[in-house]
Amino acid sequence: MVDFTWRAIVVGLLFGTILCFSNLWFGLQSGWISMMSLQSSLVGFAVFKALEHVLDIPFGPAENVVLQSAAVATATMPLAGGFVGILPALKLLEESESNGARTVLNFGQLCAWGLGLTFFGVFFAIPLRKQTIIKEKLRFPSGTATAQMISVLHKRADPTLVDEQSQARSTATALNYVAHDRGASARRRGQATTTADAALDDGDGDTDDEVLEEDSALVDDVKWVTKLLMLFVAFTMSGIYALLAHFFPIVAALPVFGRRASNVWAWNLMPSLSYAGQGIIMGLPTCIWMLVGSVVGWGILSPLAKSEGWAPGPVTDWKTGSRGWILWISLAVMIAESIVSLGLVGTKELLLALGHLRVFYDKRKTGDSLLAPPPVEEVPILNTLGQSVDVDATARKIASNAQLAAGEDVDEVDPRFLVPAWVTWGGLVASTLLCMGIVKALFDIPMYDTLIAVVLALPLAVLGVRALGETDLNPVSGIGKVSQVVFAGVMPGNLVGNLVAGGIAEAGAQQAGDLMQDLKTGHLLNASPRAQFAAQMIGSVFSVFVTAGAYLLYNKVYPIPGPQFP
Repeated sequence: MVDFTWRAIVVGLLFGTILCFSNLWFGLQSGWISMMSLQSSLVGFAVFKALEHVLDIPFGPAENVVLQSAAVATATMPLAGGFVGILPALKLLEESESNGARTVLNFGQLCAWGLGLTFFGVFFAIPLRKQTIIKEKLRFPSGTATAQMISVLHKRADPTLVDEQSQARSTATALNYVAHDRGASARRRGQATTTADAALDDGDGDTDDEVLEEDSALVDDVKWVTKLLMLFVAFTMSGIYALLAHFFPIVAALPVFGRRASNVWAWNLMPSLSYAGQGIIMGLPTCIWMLVGSVVGWGILSPLAKSEGWAPGPVTDWKTGSRGWILWISLAVMIAESIVSLGLVGTKELLLALGHLRVFYDKRKTGDSLLAPPPVEEVPILNTLGQSVDVDATARKIASNAQLAAGEDVDEVDPRFLVPAWVTWGGLVASTLLCMGIVKALFDIPMYDTLIAVVLALPLAVLGVRALGETDLNPVSGIGKVSQVVFAGVMPGNLVGNLVAGGIAEAGAQQAGDLMQDLKTGHLLNASPRAQFAAQMIGSVFSVFVTAGAYLLYNKVYPIPGPQFP
C-alpha cells in the first residue's frame, strides 16, 4: 500500500493554499478558522477521480490521508502562526506601550516568526499518539469522520464499525488486499471464468457481472460530474459576491436596521455566502451561541456602556468606544471557561495517572508479570477467497491487543512506519532553540522567557489535545489567554512579550491538535504515521511563506485592523 506520494502532497498543498487564504480572511474578521480535513479529502478524491483514466497507479485511501494532512497543515497556519490574532494585536500597540520593540514585520520577518512557531507543536504531538489514540482510544470526532469519509469515497468498510477482535483477525487479509488490490481483482476475474459464467455470456464476450460493473462505473461518473458542477456553481456565486462587496462596500454592510442604527451602533447585515458556508461547517449549536453573543454584546452591552458613560467614544473605537469595553467581558468569559475546562481535563489526567501507578504498584507487590500477555490460540484463518493467510501475523496482532489490555506499551504499527524517537526528541529540542533564537532576534525578548513560554505551552497543548479528542474542540484561543495571564506575572508591563507568549501557546496547541486529528484518521485507515508526519512538516513549512505573503497582500488592500478586518 502506497502511503507517501508527491502527487498527493502537491494536490494537498494546492488546495491547502486556497484554504489558507480563506482561513486568513475569516480569521481576521471573526477569529475563527476551520481544519477542513473532510473537505480536503473530498476535493483531493475528486481531483484524482477526474484523472483516474490517465493514472498508472490508482489513488488509494492511504494517499488520501497524506493529502489531507498536507492540506490541513497548510490551511491552519493563519491561527497557528498568530496571523489572525497576535500580529494584528501587535499593530494596535502604541510606541509607549511596546517599549521600543518591533510591532510591524516585513515578509522575511513574518516568515522567520512562522518558522519559529511551527515545529515544536508537531514534534510534541508524536509521543501523545500512543497514549491518546492507541491506549485510550480517544474518538477525535473530526479525525474519525474524515476516516469514515475516505472509506466511503474509496468504497471500503467503515473502520469504526469493526470490533477489535475481528479487526485483529482480518488485519493480515486487509493489508494483503490493499497492497495487491489490482492483482487480487485480476485473480478473482480469472477464477470467475467458469462454465457457469460462460453460460451467462451474452455472446459478445461480456458477462453479466462485467456489464453491471460498467453500468455502476458509469453511474458513479455521472454522480461525480454532478458534484463537481455543484462545487463550481457554489464557488462562482461566492466569488461574484466577493467582487461586488469589494467594489460596492455597502453590499457587505446592509443597513437593515436603519441608517441611525448602522452609523451609531454599527448594526448591519453582511449577507456573505462564505459565512453561510462556514456556518454549515461549524454546525447549529456553535452558530446559535455566536448569534447569542453578538446580540448580547452589540445589542445590549454596547448601548448600555455608552449610555452609562463607561465607553463614551465612538462605538467602533477600541480604546474609548464600546468595542473595546465589551472585549473585556468576552475575555473574562473565555478565560474563565478555559481555566475551568482545562482544570477539569487536568484533574482527570492526574486521577488517571494515579490509577495507573496504583495498578503498577499492586502488580509489583503481588509479583504478577506486567509483560506476559494471555496465550494466543493459533487457528487456521481463511480470507474471502478461501486462501490461507499469515497466521503468525494475525497472532501478533491479537497478542498486541492483549498486551494493550494488560497495560503494556505496545504499538500495532510496524516500527518502520513510526517516527523514530531520536527525530521526535531531537526535533523538539532543535525547534525550541529555533523559537528562542527567532523571538530574541525579532522582539528582543530574553531567551529564558521564551523557554518558559515553550515549556508552559507543552502541558497546555496536552490538555488541548485531550479536549479535542473528547469534544472535537481545541481551546486554542483560551490556551493562549491562560499563557498570557501567567506571563503577566513573569514579564509584568511587557505587552509585546505577553502577546508573544500567548502566540507560542496557541501555536503548540494548534499544531499538536491538527496532527493528532490526522493521526487518528491514519490509525483507522492503517496509514503510515511517518508519512503523515512528513506531510504535516512539508505543509507547515510551505504554509509559512504562503500565509506571510497573504497577510501582506491583505494589508496592502485593507487596513489591518480596520473596518474590513476588525
